[in-house]
Amino acid sequence: MTGSSVLGSQKLVAFVAVRDPERAKVFYRDTLGLRLVSEQLPFALVFDANSTMLRVTIVGESVVAPYTVLGWDVADIAATARQLTAAGVTLERYPGMTQDDLGIWTSPGGAKVAWFKDPDGNVLSVTEF
Repeated sequence: MTGSSVLGSQKLVAFVAVRDPERAKVFYRDTLGLRLVSEQLPFALVFDANSTMLRVTIVGESVVAPYTVLGWDVADIAATARQLTAAGVTLERYPGMTQDDLGIWTSPGGAKVAWFKDPDGNVLSVTEF
């Protein structure tokens, strides 16, 4: 077995750290529409993100990364941006980046990206490739 095949065929588990599990549960379940699989309090909330396990890990203190920690590949970013906004999510705007009226940026390669934050300030994104 080579080193390149050790995890190549295994399922990925994603993690994001939060301080307030109740607020996170409402956001990830009710706002984003992820299915809550289990509450493993006081350690984590487990969500099904389209067959990827998302462990929302409960921490006493967290350092918010200044970059995207979770992202979704979406078929129609404009529709998704509108749905997020209608659900009360604020799409982020970044100085120096040309974003359209919805807050969508088009990368040099043509991918379209919009960013938003969870209640703990973690940067999340949606991308149309």
